[in-house]
Amino acid sequence: MRTPILAAAAASIALLMWSGAAPAQTVGDIPAPRDAPYPGTLTVRVDATDLAHGVFSVHETVPLAAPGPITLLYPKWIPGRHSPVGALDKLAGLVVSADGAPIAWRRNPVEANAFIVDPPAGAKALALDFQFLSPVSPREGKVVMTPAILALQWHTVVLYPAGYFARDITVAPGVVLPPGFAFATALEASGQSEGAALFKPVSLETLVDSPLVAGRHVRRFELDKTARAPVRLDVFADRPEALDATPAALAAHVNLVAQADRLFGARHFAHYDFLLWLSDRMSDEGLEHHQSSENGVPPGYFEDWVGAPAGRDLLGHEYAHSWNGKFRRPADLATPDFQTPMQGSLLWVYEGLTQYWGNVLAARSGLLSSREVLDTFAITAATLDRKRGRAWRSLEDTTDDPVIAQRRPQSWPSWQRSEDYYGEGMMIWLDADTLIRQRSGGRRSLDDFARRFFGSDPGGAVVRPYVLDDLIAAMNAVEPYDWAGFFRARLQSRGPGAPLDGLERGGYRLVFSDAESDFEKSLDARRKLFDLSYAVGMTIGRDGMIAAVDWDGPAYRAGLAAESQVIAVNGEAYDADLLRDAVRVAKSGAPIALLVKTANQYRTVTIDYRGGLAYPHLERTRGATASLDAILTPKS
Repeated sequence: MRTPILAAAAASIALLMWSGAAPAQTVGDIPAPRDAPYPGTLTVRVDATDLAHGVFSVHETVPLAAPGPITLLYPKWIPGRHSPVGALDKLAGLVVSADGAPIAWRRNPVEANAFIVDPPAGAKALALDFQFLSPVSPREGKVVMTPAILALQWHTVVLYPAGYFARDITVAPGVVLPPGFAFATALEASGQSEGAALFKPVSLETLVDSPLVAGRHVRRFELDKTARAPVRLDVFADRPEALDATPAALAAHVNLVAQADRLFGARHFAHYDFLLWLSDRMSDEGLEHHQSSENGVPPGYFEDWVGAPAGRDLLGHEYAHSWNGKFRRPADLATPDFQTPMQGSLLWVYEGLTQYWGNVLAARSGLLSSREVLDTFAITAATLDRKRGRAWRSLEDTTDDPVIAQRRPQSWPSWQRSEDYYGEGMMIWLDADTLIRQRSGGRRSLDDFARRFFGSDPGGAVVRPYVLDDLIAAMNAVEPYDWAGFFRARLQSRGPGAPLDGLERGGYRLVFSDAESDFEKSLDARRKLFDLSYAVGMTIGRDGMIAAVDWDGPAYRAGLAAESQVIAVNGEAYDADLLRDAVRVAKSGAPIALLVKTANQYRTVTIDYRGGLAYPHLERTRGATASLDAILTPKS
């Protein structure tokens, strides 16, 4: 029941709505970035010693360019993420002062990551103090600080003045680390002051592109220390014994650097650091930078080298990004600051081609065997070939996915689609590679395109943006063809069926059997999933929890969905082997009856499926030239 006062207020609001009036709102404009040097040098000092709480404490100074209000921005569009995923929700405790006196700040009412400050007359600089409250649980986001390892991503600990290109703002960074921690970064050290490790001033663009990883247990491997641009593998672990790499494992990483040189023909960095952590407490990671990469994998990376190959394409993928994505960058991703929205029209190049070369380099270097990479192609092809979402949504449309989905969980990924420009993009580039090899009689390949497009201008870390026409011209210079039509057809097509021409032209065909490959077993173990997606159309996680159900597959038609739990199979308590056996014997007409719990309700469902177990493989096509084998062969 409303009081008379509330009723009168409601009537006033209604009158405003009917009369066309609206409450006044002031929107503070954010200065557009311009290509001009910002006067002075920002300083950023990060205290990263609070391991117990996962808190990074920041003290920053910002010289003032001119009298009057200044807008400070917290990075929003993060390179490599292709999305507005800045961690604004984890910034806290902001205090602004000048000459020791606090100054009020106000937030832009439309852009919440913009803070407006009106300094007092005569002030020369602002002092900023705040905290970055890093996730303490994976449910909050990526865990980047544990008792043994931390990853400092500079975009989380800096505010910068609006109105300037990031490359025109100079920052002098420093960090205080916990006792006993050693660090690695692409930044160049300049000494210490009051317990802080200091680094040479760099542009804000370079700072955000140069994360720091530190830990208690660290080992550095020189992968190429004789080159003018040295390459290092810096490994951090929860336990010191996890750092022990066998000679074979280390040789594969050395070979990765050598094979990338033979592929691209030039290095566009002064030095390069693979920042690799082996942990079951830190979140997994794979993020490219120009002179380094962040790579987080489970702790058995070296210890289980022979038995756990899944995921070992990661370092090749991120390393290839130094050329494809950081040096040559799509123009609509080469934004001037971290506020300007990115567009992903060429993510099928940025990520799809990198996914292709990540696997090719893994095979050529020995990070994976050729058979394991063929298994990767088989799994990718089978997943896409059965993805019903291809019927309504083109691959081209998925390049907008980082804005649409931002990697949020999906209930029906096989129907909704997501970042398919990785896997389907990889298949398109395999198609292009095998076509060049076929048309040229084996004299040319996509490797020639790599050297032409990515192998120019050796030296420092520069950025050369490009548009689609530039890429098409380079492809035509290698092998004249209607490449514009080739890519257009594949980007805009819809299902059914995935683009498998590259496999077939490469001398292989996609087949299914009831035997799971060792590589797929390794992949399932890493993802902690039991995969029946090619049979009944679902994957199951721990304790029988259904992780995903394929749209309009047998499990879907039986009424199953993600987040339900399988309690029993044909009347017996669930385990993965029992369900696997039920699917196998269903070929003879036996039932697949599941007792399922959804929320607080129990029900029995019967899956109508008689196809038996099905796992994807690639099989050599009799009489065909196996150019795919040549693609995966090391270059001498």
